Amino acid sequence: MSESDQINAPAQDRKPKRRRRKPRRRNAAGWDLRQFQVPAVAGKWRFHDFDLPLPLMHAIHALGFEYCTPIQAEALTHTLLGGDVVGKAQTGTGKTAAFLISILAYFLEEEAPNAQKPGAPRALIVAPTRELALQIEKDAKALARFTDLKVASVVGGMDYQAQREALADRVDILVATPGRLLDFHQKRDVDITQVEVLVLDEADRMLSMGFIPDVKRIIRHTPKPEERQTFLFSATFTEDILNLASQWTFDPTHVDIAVTVENAADIDQRVYLVGDEDKQRLLINLLRQESFDRVMVFGNRRDLVRKLDELLRKAGINAAMLSGDVPQNQRITTLEQFREGEIQVLVATDVAGRGIHIEDVSHVINYTLPEDPEDYVHRIGRTGRAGAKGVSISFVGEEDAFSLPEIERFIGDKLPCEHPPEGLL
Repeated sequence: MSESDQINAPAQDRKPKRRRRKPRRRNAAGWDLRQFQVPAVAGKWRFHDFDLPLPLMHAIHALGFEYCTPIQAEALTHTLLGGDVVGKAQTGTGKTAAFLISILAYFLEEEAPNAQKPGAPRALIVAPTRELALQIEKDAKALARFTDLKVASVVGGMDYQAQREALADRVDILVATPGRLLDFHQKRDVDITQVEVLVLDEADRMLSMGFIPDVKRIIRHTPKPEERQTFLFSATFTEDILNLASQWTFDPTHVDIAVTVENAADIDQRVYLVGDEDKQRLLINLLRQESFDRVMVFGNRRDLVRKLDELLRKAGINAAMLSGDVPQNQRITTLEQFREGEIQVLVATDVAGRGIHIEDVSHVINYTLPEDPEDYVHRIGRTGRAGAKGVSISFVGEEDAFSLPEIERFIGDKLPCEHPPEGLL
């Protein structure tokens, strides 16, 4: 079946085919689709190819998007017609925009229920961490900026009353962490019985963090799988995840975007062989170079991240840390300062750093190699985004030697190992 045939194919019986209205040429703000010219390229999908509503195309243009990533192209061919999707994709592949664009297109093309109650979202997005939920909310607001659709979030560690007030009005898209959502639901501040679209993001992390019982309780209060549209995304397809997906979705399409460094072809990957006792001096000397302007340093443990943060601060380097030890409000402030360039170096654990979208990271430094090879790909994917060049540097000492072969087998490539350049030690 050709790509165009896929878009126009009949949808699932239980979910009538959505009407793909041709977008108007000009919206109320005077923006014209002719201002968004993207040439057709063989093998690539443009957002133009999906006949998306004009206010959404305006936002896509404002964000600088032109061609779909693989996960966006594959998912949208199914989700725009109302089908369920179970997607495997690593962080940085564009999966957030994939499900947000589908939700917004649907809501802009279909009339909202006449009696939509306050605090009763039409779309519910559940994410495992506050940082990821807040990032999704930010992305949703950016894509909905030229519409009157309302986006809100309920996450732990934030002011409950302020979130409650945001739900006192109509909410179209609600982004939530499991525990806080259950709090709101039990106090009847949120009604999820009318949810039309359910998104479960980073399902593997929700499983590993012990959130699945909470997620099951949430899903029991939403419409049946055949009466809603469901997207489930995970970085891995374990047997447990696939079993959950079969329970929570209805006849889904499986989209598998391989976890591979080919998705980060613009990253210069380097490995420096260094004694464990010399890592601190190497890190400080590297970060003092002028070209290291926005850097993420990864460590495997919270205590190591805390130690590195103190080390860099004492060395006069503008650094901050991101780990589970940092209070939520401080984490949000730190992320914003890093995004704005007010902080040069962000030291993070894998749990704290995964799922966070930060543009223009020039370097990723693996102070220690991760125990899970997949985390190596997630880490280096922080840099080299959107066609920009990035650099990944891994310090390999005696403790890291066992992890390196596993990472090379996982990515299917040998990493170039060398001694640090002269003058850094």
